[in-house]
Amino acid sequence: MPENLPAADPSRRLQAIRVEESCLDLPLTRRIIARAGDLPVEVVADRPDPAPVPVPYPHSLTAGKRLLHLGRNRGRFLKPCPATRQYRCCDYQVLNIGANCPMDCAYCILQAYLNNPWLSFYVNIDDLLGELDQALADSPGSLHRIGTGEFTDSMALDRLTGLSATLIEYMAQRDNAVLELKSKAVVLDHLADLDHRGRTIMAWSLNSAEVMAKLELHTADLETRLNAAAQCAAWGYPLAFHFDPIICHPGWEEAYRATIRRLFAVVPAQSIAWISLGAFRFLPALRGVISSRFPRARFIHEEFVPGLDGKFRYFRPLRTRMYQVLLDELSRGAASHTCIYLCMENDAIWQAVFGFTPEERGGLPAMLDATLPPR
Repeated sequence: MPENLPAADPSRRLQAIRVEESCLDLPLTRRIIARAGDLPVEVVADRPDPAPVPVPYPHSLTAGKRLLHLGRNRGRFLKPCPATRQYRCCDYQVLNIGANCPMDCAYCILQAYLNNPWLSFYVNIDDLLGELDQALADSPGSLHRIGTGEFTDSMALDRLTGLSATLIEYMAQRDNAVLELKSKAVVLDHLADLDHRGRTIMAWSLNSAEVMAKLELHTADLETRLNAAAQCAAWGYPLAFHFDPIICHPGWEEAYRATIRRLFAVVPAQSIAWISLGAFRFLPALRGVISSRFPRARFIHEEFVPGLDGKFRYFRPLRTRMYQVLLDELSRGAASHTCIYLCMENDAIWQAVFGFTPEERGGLPAMLDATLPPR
């Protein structure tokens, strides 16, 4: 797919930029504005009131995805993944580079999580790198798995920000950390010649063809994502894939099997470090948001049960069946070193799906660490 199509580069959907006054002269701000071309730029006060939008929440989310707000992160950049101790967590650390995303997935949990409808990106990158320096220096004997894709898409704005290249080059010089860049977009050309030393994992979310077509709006399609992954493998990057959320829909078994078969037909299995599986789960407030913004979406009206983390989930037998079907197909093509794991599930489901619990293999963090290049 040509790079200038929004599905490959969703930053081209932007219509305007707002910059907080104290950030206007920061080097990254200047680079973003220069790369944005003729997009209108408005300078606003620091910590401004919400930008006016013509419609109330949640429909304001649609307009907000066209507005990029450049500001300063005044809190911490690096935080533990917001997990729940009742479910098995991989000890992932979130590097918070911004919030929201120009793409529009109907199931996105951020619709019920964020306070502002617009896209936010933090331009005080020196503070971010300084915080990383301190965190990695404080625990030199620990391996930090860090990702930027928790509150935004890692690559969706990268044509403008160039942040991924900065982080890849930073991580290449650290032996006690790896970076995962997870995306549904394809913005890659500037990553081709970087000396990444295998310390950055390029990752994509995958789903069934129906879910991708109907529920993941303004994203790159399956073939585009897989071809991008194959290109990154050719450049020596380790890869990861995330089947999350797995969504129940008519014909889901064969639909997910077809996606997995296509994955291994296009992408070299030896390049894949890990693959996660996670069934659809959501905050209670999300049901009303989805029904309002996507009235034809039926997936939100299936039967769900409250989980230990306060999120609604499919009943255990259905979740177990989903994981078993995907694992069966993944096992046919995955390399022996690839870690296939469940995201935020309990030991009972691990035992039913895999026949063991993470603790029996040294814990989920150790399982993932074992797939990484030597330190």
